[in-house]
Amino acid sequence: MTIDLTRRTLLHLAGASSLGAAAAGAAQAEGTAGSGPTFANRTPMRVGMVTLRVRDLDKVADYYRDAIGLTVMTRTATGARLGAGGVPLLDLERRDGAARDARNAAGLYHTAFLMPTRKDLARWLVHAAANRIPLSGFADHLVSESVYLDDPEGNGIEVYADRAPELWQWNAGTVTMATDPLDIDGLLALTNTRTTSYARAPDGLRIGHMHLRVGDLEQADRFYGGAIGFDPTRKRTGAAFLSSGRYHHHLGINVWQSQGAGRRDDTATGLAWFSLEIATQDILQAQEQRLRQAGAPAVVITDGIETADPWGTKVRLIKV
Repeated sequence: MTIDLTRRTLLHLAGASSLGAAAAGAAQAEGTAGSGPTFANRTPMRVGMVTLRVRDLDKVADYYRDAIGLTVMTRTATGARLGAGGVPLLDLERRDGAARDARNAAGLYHTAFLMPTRKDLARWLVHAAANRIPLSGFADHLVSESVYLDDPEGNGIEVYADRAPELWQWNAGTVTMATDPLDIDGLLALTNTRTTSYARAPDGLRIGHMHLRVGDLEQADRFYGGAIGFDPTRKRTGAAFLSSGRYHHHLGINVWQSQGAGRRDDTATGLAWFSLEIATQDILQAQEQRLRQAGAPAVVITDGIETADPWGTKVRLIKV
């Protein structure tokens, strides 16, 4: 498979005629966006794992195994746990006959899997082309390079690699990000395009950030910023981005489809909960106090606290 053929194949899989069109397809998927997990997952607060409710457990589990390369760690008739390098990243809960998560409801926009290196992203792109995995867009976000797709039940996915943090541009606490065409040729020059060497996800793959649909940006910012403790890093029309430790963002929130959304249906498919790993007990205690002051749930669980945002999206704060 030559570079040109791979490039054409990737554009075809994204339903785009050009890199510009593919970037446009990704524009709302992030509106932003690197070093790898050694930065994003070493901050005082970072994303741990995600749990999704799914109707067809086998189909969705096989997809994350085959398309993303996650390893199936455990699998039963009612659930599956997948991860990379022995680290759990994704739990799937079987919900036969559940209503489909509505696109205009609050909930998951996408889960973003962060590759350790740009070369890993390149190898995965060749894997995607070789296996005809449908894509929804590509984008260069200046701080990172990203590819977008959806799992079989419509849960959004981003696969990306960060640029080195010293290359990110900050101005008064705001990081510069964009949605430019992805340099596919430059990526593919890093790997052999005639064969796929991506048998499974690299051990260092982690969830770099979560992107959520919310009903109101200001209300979401008060919860995820004021109560949870994330710092704002960027705002754009209908969206905001927050992080810990000057990462470009651990969390994206938007109202592009969900402005005015009410409380989520806990029985529908989609995001059940995601976890944030907390570096110190002091941070966790401060979070619990702020949550209680804000009138938000703060239920004690093993190693941490479970809370929920104003729309019912559950967040587990776990001391690591």
